[in-house]
Amino acid sequence: MTSAPESRGRAPAAAPSSERSRRTVDESTIGSTVTTARTRIVGERTGWGADAVVAIVRSARAARTGLDRARQAASSVVTPLGWTVAALVPVALLAGYAWGWAELVVLGMVGATLAVVAAVYLLGRTSLSVELAPPPHRVAVGDPAVARLRVRNPSGRRSFGQVVDLPVGAEIVPVSVPGLAPDGDIAREVAVPTTRRGRVGLGPVRSVRADPIGLVRRELIWTPAVEIVVHPRTIDIPSTSSGLVRDLEGQPTRDLTPSDLAFHALREYVPGDDRRHIHWKSTAKTGTFMVRQFEETRRSHLIVALSIASIDFGSDEEFELAVSVAGSLGARAIRDAREVSVVVSAVTPEFAKRAVVALRPLSTLTPSRLLDELAVVEHGPAALGILDVARLAGESARGVSVAFLVVGSTVTPARLRTAAAGFPPAVEVVVILCDPDHVPGRRRLGAFSVVTIGSLADLRRAMRGATTW
Repeated sequence: MTSAPESRGRAPAAAPSSERSRRTVDESTIGSTVTTARTRIVGERTGWGADAVVAIVRSARAARTGLDRARQAASSVVTPLGWTVAALVPVALLAGYAWGWAELVVLGMVGATLAVVAAVYLLGRTSLSVELAPPPHRVAVGDPAVARLRVRNPSGRRSFGQVVDLPVGAEIVPVSVPGLAPDGDIAREVAVPTTRRGRVGLGPVRSVRADPIGLVRRELIWTPAVEIVVHPRTIDIPSTSSGLVRDLEGQPTRDLTPSDLAFHALREYVPGDDRRHIHWKSTAKTGTFMVRQFEETRRSHLIVALSIASIDFGSDEEFELAVSVAGSLGARAIRDAREVSVVVSAVTPEFAKRAVVALRPLSTLTPSRLLDELAVVEHGPAALGILDVARLAGESARGVSVAFLVVGSTVTPARLRTAAAGFPPAVEVVVILCDPDHVPGRRRLGAFSVVTIGSLADLRRAMRGATTW
């Protein structure tokens, strides 16, 4: 009866004992590590000589670490010209005093003076607070975009005037900041160019402290870099295209099928027909098995194929108009919740062994995602032409009801016929010919339509099915 209480009373003492044992093991491990390192340095020797050797090794390691840090700090601020001056100054002074050349001595003294003056420019710290308010992440071509830069002096003393650099795309915009009183601030506006679609990098904002000669240069990064996407200019076109495009959303086609929703007629039964479609009333009247026949219906799947081959466009203006047309058609279909595919030509790399024969599909999840990808599309001589684009799009045209081919003025009618023939007969092919120098209009060329436009406004009129331009 007394053994259980005794065991419970001795249990708490076991934990401190195990903790002391673990601490003893850790201390012994550290001690053995130090002893092993000391043994590698001095071997079995002891006494003050061994202690001196260990102290010298430790000092050498600390000095090497300090020199590495100093070298890294110096290399980040000293320019190549500064390293050249630092190398020539001692050589000029030694050679001048050794050979008695006063010119070399003067040259060395001038270089040393310039080095001291350059070092003075690095003294002190810049206590400023810089904030960059970028324009909206997505803008269209021609829309105003302004970045606002706010600089504040949070210190208790007046700051000196300086210039901060704001990279905008490929250019660096200098922004002059005057001296600010304590807790003073100033705001500056910088225009972001939107004359050309693409991605424009903005920032990081940096200030540079450098001497007039250019021996030292230290950059201070104030804000992170951001990116602005300049979308191609688009236009809001009608969701229906009366007189131009057949709306096949749930509408029957001329293709007959044994099973669908739109009833067409009755015909006699042939072996292989589904017995579920036998019309029993007509069978009873005629005495012959009669089955239902349907008209095939299909969903309105729209495909927009944009050629980015340089041979299909006469100028950059035509290509920019073509990109805007593809963006307008795709964005309208996405907003109408239609099934749409937007494809562009694949580009063969410069040193590829064989040509890349494929299409590059663009994202059609949202209009913004589509325009994001169209913002960086560029034409080139290594891209597939409209003939290959139409052929590849026609091979994958399952369920496609309408196909838009967007090209430039250099595509001849013969090439257009060949391109349109790449789609099945049931697909309505519409060619959008971008030619600012031609009279806008619409004509029928064989089994497909050709719409010639000179601006986005012409595209809106064409989608309305206007007969007069």
